Amino acid sequence: MEGESVTLHTGVETNQQDRIRWYFNDTRIAQITGYISFICTDVQCNEGTGRFRDRLKLNNQTGSLTIMNARTTDSGDYKLLFSNGNIKTFSVTVTGASGVDTDIMSVSVMEGDSVTLHTGVETNQQDRIRWYFNDTRIAQITGDLSKTCTDVQCNKGTERFRDRLKLDNQTGSLTIMNITNTDSGLYKARMSNGIIKKFNVTVTGASGVDTDIMSVSVMEGDSVTLHTGVETNQQDRIRWYFGDTRIAQISGDFSKTCTDVQCNEGTERFRDRLKLDHQTGSLTIMNITNTDSGVYKAHMSNDIIKKFNVTVTGASGDDTDIMSVSVMEGDSVTLHTGVETNQQDRIRWYFGDTRIAQITGDLRKICTDVQCNEGTERFRDRLKLDHQTGSLTIMNTGITDSGVYKLLMSNDIIKTFSVTVTAVSDSTAAASAVGAAVLLVAAACMM
Repeated sequence: MEGESVTLHTGVETNQQDRIRWYFNDTRIAQITGYISFICTDVQCNEGTGRFRDRLKLNNQTGSLTIMNARTTDSGDYKLLFSNGNIKTFSVTVTGASGVDTDIMSVSVMEGDSVTLHTGVETNQQDRIRWYFNDTRIAQITGDLSKTCTDVQCNKGTERFRDRLKLDNQTGSLTIMNITNTDSGLYKARMSNGIIKKFNVTVTGASGVDTDIMSVSVMEGDSVTLHTGVETNQQDRIRWYFGDTRIAQISGDFSKTCTDVQCNEGTERFRDRLKLDHQTGSLTIMNITNTDSGVYKAHMSNDIIKKFNVTVTGASGDDTDIMSVSVMEGDSVTLHTGVETNQQDRIRWYFGDTRIAQITGDLRKICTDVQCNEGTERFRDRLKLDHQTGSLTIMNTGITDSGVYKLLMSNDIIKTFSVTVTAVSDSTAAASAVGAAVLLVAAACMM
């Protein structure tokens, strides 16, 4: 039941040599080992994963995991990995308390306006109200003032509503100010008496909003400017979005002018490639790549929205053939560029849309995996770049490494590799190999 505690039992007694790791989905949330310095729960195991903040407890004798004050968002598969190779899986379902209010109230609001979601109660020192947008906690009020929070105070890194949320200390009602269409969605208020209130918020464009989409085509490696068509002044505020992610903002308050990671910590897609015109708010994307294709939106303080559908095309002569590569799990594979690099060459490797390696004449900008993008540790210590050719070697491959790898070169050549990692043919061995791959990834996280 939501709000209660649940213990997932290992069924063993640990000793100094035992190592137990707990995972929720694919994220390590707890670990116990003979070395005290390696015992951790939640954010201690993985910085930034504060889902269970202060709600996990490990039994030092058995390694059993207790989840306190369980929430419906804690439902899912929990995996327990032992140092002897055994795996235990627990499917946890958290149900709402009896008498929970599941009616959904529909709320419509004009973009740029404010809206208040009412709890309909008076709080007291014992009451605790938590607000969620989808499954992310965005606000909380409690008798302990030190635990009252909104947005990034509740969850580091979740800055969607930066300075736009206000809590009523008497009722716990939530006000969203200067609302945008990306704020549309399901909001839930969870109260300590078990009642849940749900609000389906729809944000509509103001009258006269420009909804036309301007199509823009640009060659990979070039720069493109998305024009607002206005002159800004001290009062104007222009926000740029790529999809639903804010990537740039200009305001009369220079301390709030930002691009990319300055706007949202951890969103480094455009690292050092965005430039804002301080007179017009127009946005320039430099050294554009095909992963930058998509819809860009400019939200202006006068309620006008401009949309740009940007398509990035490869240069003429681009190599668009896909090379199929098959490798046995545990072996190494090299993806060859077929070229010799020089000081001017820049080669970038992508797995899906994530940059995983780069080589350039500037030694400071040569990187692999987490060095290229903080937080993307899929290949931890398993990638090697050939400094002469830029070829990429993936060592100790796992089945999760299967997929499409793209090579982008500064001479506009694109090479695509479809990599398939296969397990041994025997079905029993294949099942063991899957478990071994999970253990391999988990062990790599501790290196």
